[in-house]
Amino acid sequence: MLLDRLGPIESKPLKSSSLNNPVIDEEEILVRVRACGVCRSNLHMIEGDWVGRNIPSKLPIIPGHEIVGVIESTGRDVIGLKIGDRVGIQPLYHACGVCEYCLTGRENICPSRKITGQDVDGGYAEYIKIPFRFVYKVPDRLSDSEAAPLFCPGVTAYRAVKYSNAAPGKIVAIFGIGGVGHVALQIAKLWGAKVVAVSRNERHLELASRLGAHSVISPEEDIVRYFRGIGYADSSIVFAPSDKAINQAVNVTKPGGITILGVSGNIRNFQYFKEKTIKGTIIGSRQDMREVLEIAADGKIHTTVETYGLEEANEALRRLKYSEIEGRAVLIP
Repeated sequence: MLLDRLGPIESKPLKSSSLNNPVIDEEEILVRVRACGVCRSNLHMIEGDWVGRNIPSKLPIIPGHEIVGVIESTGRDVIGLKIGDRVGIQPLYHACGVCEYCLTGRENICPSRKITGQDVDGGYAEYIKIPFRFVYKVPDRLSDSEAAPLFCPGVTAYRAVKYSNAAPGKIVAIFGIGGVGHVALQIAKLWGAKVVAVSRNERHLELASRLGAHSVISPEEDIVRYFRGIGYADSSIVFAPSDKAINQAVNVTKPGGITILGVSGNIRNFQYFKEKTIKGTIIGSRQDMREVLEIAADGKIHTTVETYGLEEANEALRRLKYSEIEGRAVLIP
């Protein structure tokens, strides 16, 4: 599904196209895609919201960055992988490996990094090529469609919860219980925290309840009064793309607490004298990704998915835009 022009998803800008299979070099593998998750960042890119950030960096481009597939061929210098292995691909397509960020476990913010489906062709396709050092073997117990969202929501949620210092006895507020938020809820609970789920979508609040949230609340309620009653949150995590949600999260976090932002937005009237910390987070490192897969292989986190055919990509994105998807949409070629 090729994007050659930016525009509203209602205009169906993704077109079914036939291209030659990618040609791999010595350190790349060719992967036959079996599942690819549909991310809100794909929607922002397609609709032109991020043109000012040079996203996408080229047109035409094939979107998609949370991928599970099977290796079809390997370059001669590939080690540790073979034809037939089932592997996953996350947004971090490549990093330089030598800068200060790469050398300190922060390769996800490497200045030279390439992002799957944004800088290079991604997973809304039957085939993708990628450097072998940036793929991950998928645990056998996970289905293709269940595993695919681990490669963006999974690793994004994991790093955000890690930054939130979730722990037994702590209260963590999660704003936005969608594709990423519903995984973050499970990870925060796994680490012993009480999770308060905040969402404007009733289906997402029901999902949060099923996943064991301590409580669920709508942004239209008096959130500050609610959190005052339980002693405020030790930390908050925001995946809802909303200035209102960001400011609510900062306000309900106790003095000295931390708010993690996984979205862009504006903070108003920040009260510096309460010594709160605001921290951004984006995807995760290769080690983060490996740790997520280990947790999932043990059955401790699960993804909620809806599957679509590859040529239904425009419709899946439209439904995502209007919050009609409970967890994560996954395309199946």
